[in-house]
Amino acid sequence: LRPWRRVGAAMLPAWVPGAAAGVVSLHLVQRLLFPYFWADLQYLLRVLRYGLRVEAYRLRGRVVTVLDRFVRLAQRQPRKAFLIYEGQVHTYGDVDRRSNRVAQVFLRHGRLEKGDTVALLMGNEPDFIHVWFGLAKLGCVVAFLNFNVRSRSLLHCLSSCEPKILVVGADLLGTLEEILPDLRNDVSVWIMTKASALPSVHTLLDKIEAASEDSVPADRRSASNLKSSALYIFTSGTTGLPKAAFISHMQVLKGSAGLWAFGATPEDIIYITLPLYHSAASLLGIGGCIELGATCVLRKKFSASQFWNDCRKYNVTVIQYIGELCRYLCNQPVKEGEKNHKVRLAIGNGVRNDVWREFLDRFGSVKICEFYGATEGNICFMNHTGKIGSVGRTNFFYKLFFPFDLIKYDFQTDEPVRNKHGWCEKVKKGEAGLLISRVNAKNPFFGYAGNKRHTEKKLLCDVFRKGDLYFNTGDLMVQDQENFLYFWDRIGDTFRWKGENVATTEVSDVMVMLDFIQEANVYGVCVPAHEGKAGMASLILKENTTLDLEQMYKQVVTYLPSYACPLFLRVQQTMEMTGTFKQQKFRLVDEGFNPSTITDPLYFLDRSKQAYISLTKEVHDRILSGQMKL
Repeated sequence: LRPWRRVGAAMLPAWVPGAAAGVVSLHLVQRLLFPYFWADLQYLLRVLRYGLRVEAYRLRGRVVTVLDRFVRLAQRQPRKAFLIYEGQVHTYGDVDRRSNRVAQVFLRHGRLEKGDTVALLMGNEPDFIHVWFGLAKLGCVVAFLNFNVRSRSLLHCLSSCEPKILVVGADLLGTLEEILPDLRNDVSVWIMTKASALPSVHTLLDKIEAASEDSVPADRRSASNLKSSALYIFTSGTTGLPKAAFISHMQVLKGSAGLWAFGATPEDIIYITLPLYHSAASLLGIGGCIELGATCVLRKKFSASQFWNDCRKYNVTVIQYIGELCRYLCNQPVKEGEKNHKVRLAIGNGVRNDVWREFLDRFGSVKICEFYGATEGNICFMNHTGKIGSVGRTNFFYKLFFPFDLIKYDFQTDEPVRNKHGWCEKVKKGEAGLLISRVNAKNPFFGYAGNKRHTEKKLLCDVFRKGDLYFNTGDLMVQDQENFLYFWDRIGDTFRWKGENVATTEVSDVMVMLDFIQEANVYGVCVPAHEGKAGMASLILKENTTLDLEQMYKQVVTYLPSYACPLFLRVQQTMEMTGTFKQQKFRLVDEGFNPSTITDPLYFLDRSKQAYISLTKEVHDRILSGQMKL
């Protein structure tokens, strides 16, 4: 007879208590040795689920783009709010109809063919999205231009993406006037106004209002495959002027899945204050709203003082950030009721550990969803566990689908370390290494427009074996013993300030245009309590000349975006070089901008005085104490 054991009024087999004890023991072992197992599994299943959906489209030969999904949502939920801007609600139906008007205008007047490129120079406003979607409905590739970029850099951007048409927002006509004399004759210029005093410039707003709301044939917008181009998004990359990154329909789909992957739902209201020309706002933000069928609140420009008021006013539940944004919020004066809001998710990248903790302490139980991903890259990490400071987590299965490595890097030669056999070497856990991601059919790298050399420079060949190919992210990362990944620094000639990449060669090229500058060595320096690195330039003056600070100020503010203007100047007699005849930056970076330890003349960009002033010990102390705004 089988033994039974009485438990209360019920009779259970004798093996049940032992089995229960075994389950409890396994659970405890899992919690002790594999504490993130279930979180990893849940996240991986979400990634696989989305990947299988995209793969199903490919196998059926049916490419469904983000724009296709928006059109379907406009038919299914035409009265649902898609966009809220300055208190005005634009429903899915409204945006669909107005983008149809844009498409009809260019179909009639623009002489655009499927696959043509149109450049868009506009700030955050609903018509940015209307023009973007309208052009996409014609099958055009839309190039998002950074409205901070001006003059020579802007002309370079237009040259690299070769648009047939340039569309300019009404508030950026001053920027247009600067480049109009030098713009190629074959670029047709359209401005978002009803009238224009500029020669050979077309007006768009009047034509949109007179156009039909009828949709254009769907075959105009249909994509032949997921790898075909959808957008150009400009990135400063690691060196030189901005580069136009090819953004495929596949990348747009992946970007739009980000909010969903972090747990956002159709009922969420997403607050977007980042510029729409940036992939975080356009792909993750707008594309993410479409993937969910949710609502987004768009703001013209980020305002730290109005941020939480907007969140309460519009019942915002999801916010987007960059590290600087969170610091700006934490630097605001403390007010009562700061935790009185409905925000539950904050999604972005670049937040510092101390700011992360202060943000949570001050503004309540908001889940910080940090991620890592380059605009043009083929690798992405997502911190799905909420580990403070980490950009994401990896494991065996993740590396199976998205192969990457961290390799040794030589800071003196600015090259990956290769052993005597010519192969790169992986770093140990806990060591900083260059993040590289394998390029293959599943994880392609599409490169840049305008210059094949830029694409080739981002690729590493023969890394671990003959013939292999990797994308060089240009980022140094650290992987700890628990397989969490942490951003460490950028390599090469780029640093990050105000949430933007600053290309040092672009800045130095602008400075050496002055007739008294012989050489300019630009680098980033750390400023306490500030994200990223502030720009600093070491200058060599031409013989028998003096430093004209007034001319220097006019030069940098005229030709550079505000975030790229060097905050500090250092005048030296000689420029130290590396063994490979490159400018030596490491000692300069270490020395910083302290007048107590540097004997060279130092200057500071005081925006309140609109001038470079002498960097005295008093000014230095005021900068460190936060009394002087950077």
